Amino acid sequence: MRPSVGLLVAINFYLYTPSSSRSFQIDYENDSFLKDGKPFRYISGSIHYSRVPRYYWKDRLMKMYMAGLNAIQTYVPWNFHETTPGKYDFTGDRDLETFIKLANDVGLLVILRAGPYICAEWDMGGLPAWLLRKDSIILRSSDPDYLNYVDKWMSVLLPKIRQFLYQNNGPIIAVQVENEYGSYFACDYDYLRHLSKLFRRFLGNEIILFTTDGDGKGYLKCGSLQGLYATIDFGPGGNMTAKLNTQRYTEPHGPLVNSEFYTGWLDHWGQKHSVVRKEIIAKSLDEMLALGANVNMYMFGGGTNFGYWNGANSPYSPQPTSYDYDAPLSEAGDPTEKYFTIRQVIGKFNKLPIGPVIPATPKFAYGTIGVKKLQSVVELASYLSFSAPVTSEYPLTFVEMDQYFGYMLYRNTLPVKCTHGTILASPLNGVHDRAYVMVNGVFQGILERNKIIWINITGQAGSRLDILVENMGRINYGKDIHDTKGLVTNLTLGSQILTNWTIYSLNIDEAISNGLLNKLQNLPGLTATTKVNVPSFYLGSFVIPSGIPDLPQDTYLKFPGWTKGQVWINGFNLGRYWPVKGPQITLYVPAHILSTSAVNNITVLELEKAPCRGDLSMACAVEFGDTPILNATNAHTNMHNYLFRKYS
Repeated sequence: MRPSVGLLVAINFYLYTPSSSRSFQIDYENDSFLKDGKPFRYISGSIHYSRVPRYYWKDRLMKMYMAGLNAIQTYVPWNFHETTPGKYDFTGDRDLETFIKLANDVGLLVILRAGPYICAEWDMGGLPAWLLRKDSIILRSSDPDYLNYVDKWMSVLLPKIRQFLYQNNGPIIAVQVENEYGSYFACDYDYLRHLSKLFRRFLGNEIILFTTDGDGKGYLKCGSLQGLYATIDFGPGGNMTAKLNTQRYTEPHGPLVNSEFYTGWLDHWGQKHSVVRKEIIAKSLDEMLALGANVNMYMFGGGTNFGYWNGANSPYSPQPTSYDYDAPLSEAGDPTEKYFTIRQVIGKFNKLPIGPVIPATPKFAYGTIGVKKLQSVVELASYLSFSAPVTSEYPLTFVEMDQYFGYMLYRNTLPVKCTHGTILASPLNGVHDRAYVMVNGVFQGILERNKIIWINITGQAGSRLDILVENMGRINYGKDIHDTKGLVTNLTLGSQILTNWTIYSLNIDEAISNGLLNKLQNLPGLTATTKVNVPSFYLGSFVIPSGIPDLPQDTYLKFPGWTKGQVWINGFNLGRYWPVKGPQITLYVPAHILSTSAVNNITVLELEKAPCRGDLSMACAVEFGDTPILNATNAHTNMHNYLFRKYS
């Protein structure tokens, strides 16, 4: 029998309305939190709903609960919900309210990090790129232009949050304001005061508002503000007592809190995979808990930077698609040895939940899938651009073209004959972030931010010059988060500045999700170049038999012989691959995007060189396996300086 609408309304009214019997407070006299008037210590873990498909939210939360956690911590990425100004999306994988309800149902409290800036190795630290449309804007400051957009966003987000506060019978016990502000150059106390008043206006005076900064007095000086409880973050190793006591510089009394105890660390393309030994995690966690500290483990389940959501550090170094983080739960949500080690430590201080730990989700190797070469990006430019190309004397950036992610095509003609090779250069290092250069469809070379600022090109005067620019993710930490993409300064050919550009804004994701590439193959006269060293699309399909029990299952996609690109399955953007750089070799494929009732389509955008032969006599293929490969450039297990070090 289905419950009546009236009963459901009554249940929701009871769950999320103010309750005089529920309170969560700070006991400054006894250096503790008080939950419903009794001393309370949280042992929490970070999970980002934006990095885990909704399909798996409950699975991950249950595994965190069974590890002995009594709380979770999650970020709210502003740009995940307001991709264009004034248009808000809280549906599907962006359904924050459902995520909070699930945590409550599982029995976990919630520590919400509401921003507006979050860092998190997420594109631009969660700030929307469209903020950069005004070039003079000062992010994370009391700049009126910036605050105007912050106020509008928070007037949408915070009312959604209020109903889930602990005193309203919800699970949220604390809300973070900003994030690691003491590491930012602005040191603008008026900005923090504005945010504090804004949060109080929407959330009331009972909820604990807090800040998080590094474990140094210099960080706390600019990152803390009276009325916001100051917490710190640091990784394992060293003297836990001394590290925790750094908090006393700002908070002489109150609970000790490590808001980000690093269980692993982030990766960058071309660098070693970060691995932190479970023994040092266990030792430091044990010591902090023995001191009575509240601890949030960052990350407890890392997840995936699907699509284009990865961030980057400065000097420019983008992060890969996987956000595995060497966390207790793997990228696919599987309990690791570190998980069980941490669970054992927690069991010394808290009673563990009764029952078995939820096992790893099953994986399936679907095997090798052939893919057929379609057209190059250049050949399809007019179809992939859903608006007319824009002409401009000088190059326009992504933001100036109202495009915020992905790829844009810049077209010009060679003004002079370049028979023996003429230097095409970005003298001011203005390629953000990678440019694939072609003349009359022939590959010439790559320009790359901070690394390759000139190449030699050849061609006749009047030849078509095409430059496909890839946005590889915006800087998410430090003073360089004002990270503009595209050709952000002029290019020169020899000594001449190139002018009179035609610029295509490419909506590749929508084209793929609408099946446009398939439809175009039926157009008369549309042919495909046989060149496999220019940015091109490849299409394949496979069928998962419906008669096999428990399929589909999670899997991992591998790219033997491929170089660098982007991949979609059934229109879902899995993210970037770059096996020649590593350390990530495989991409995680969650089961929910696969189908047993229809053909599954794979679309690959290879940007450099595919493993097929030039005459296409040898087909290209990708491979599904049941094991991830994230450490192709040798796992990094030593405690070198770059682990747990923030980039400026």
